[in-house]
Amino acid sequence: MPLPIAPILGILADNIKQRGSVLPISKKASTGWAKGLNLPKGGDTVIYTGQMYQLIPAIDAMSKQMAMFEESPITKLFGLGRFANKIINLSFFMSLMASKDMKVENNRILKNITGLLKKTGVEFGYLYEDDMYSGALIYDEGLDEIFVPHAKKVFEKLKKNGVKKIITVDPHTTNMMRDIYPKVVPGYDIEVQSYMEVLAEKAPEVLKQCNKELVIHDSCVYARYENMVDQPRELLKNAGIDIKLPELSGKSTHCCGGPIEALFPKKAHEIAGNRIEQLSEEGKDIVTMCPICLVNLRKAAKGKDCQLKDISDTLADAYL
Repeated sequence: MPLPIAPILGILADNIKQRGSVLPISKKASTGWAKGLNLPKGGDTVIYTGQMYQLIPAIDAMSKQMAMFEESPITKLFGLGRFANKIINLSFFMSLMASKDMKVENNRILKNITGLLKKTGVEFGYLYEDDMYSGALIYDEGLDEIFVPHAKKVFEKLKKNGVKKIITVDPHTTNMMRDIYPKVVPGYDIEVQSYMEVLAEKAPEVLKQCNKELVIHDSCVYARYENMVDQPRELLKNAGIDIKLPELSGKSTHCCGGPIEALFPKKAHEIAGNRIEQLSEEGKDIVTMCPICLVNLRKAAKGKDCQLKDISDTLADAYL
């Protein structure tokens, strides 16, 4: 028995309307990564996480639960689950079940990105609790009646904080804020750059040549929607990386399977497994540039002789 799509999407939509995110997380989980970095609140330019890296541990915990329920009779009760979630934030328990190691890693990734941006000399702040989720998942699922009001709230929060430019940290938030928001939010005038675009443009000094081979997994969203193929390659090559490309790369890259994992866990795992086979044929050390890609491909790589890391770890080793 497949997972019931309507109740699952309903829970995510209810969370956005009531709590501002698909899987609400605590303030500490959302902003704790910035502790000790002394980033000013708001300003003309801010680093905008869209909570994506912070949400991934909770999303991963939810996906594991969904995989257990797939083909189970218990799916008939999901409608009751949606009703209960409106009263009690059941989704919050997913964040409590999330991997602590994953939380630590994703916080480190955000710190890496912040350090890299600081090295370029760019001045920027952070919105802390006002750094809202972009709504990428509900937009991808076609829930426009929920997404559009949420996008308007995000824009209002940016304007309230005096933001004119945001520097994004992941492909999905970049695409939402740069390409989708202007289509649905009247008067939207925020400039958007990915942190890798900023780094490639500023060309910071390399402090340590890495001198190793890495296989690149291109993000579908970066490569196909945002035309971001050259920037990560330039940054890695400058750091002494010998880049290996899998069978499908660049704008022809292969999906990680992650975007459908909450609804079709088995199919998502199958897609990720196919991609891991392609990547591992080129080498055992693989870099990703999207938190969804990282977690989904890493699960598919269990038991295989390969390792996956976020590209920011390699860039931090070389440039910081």
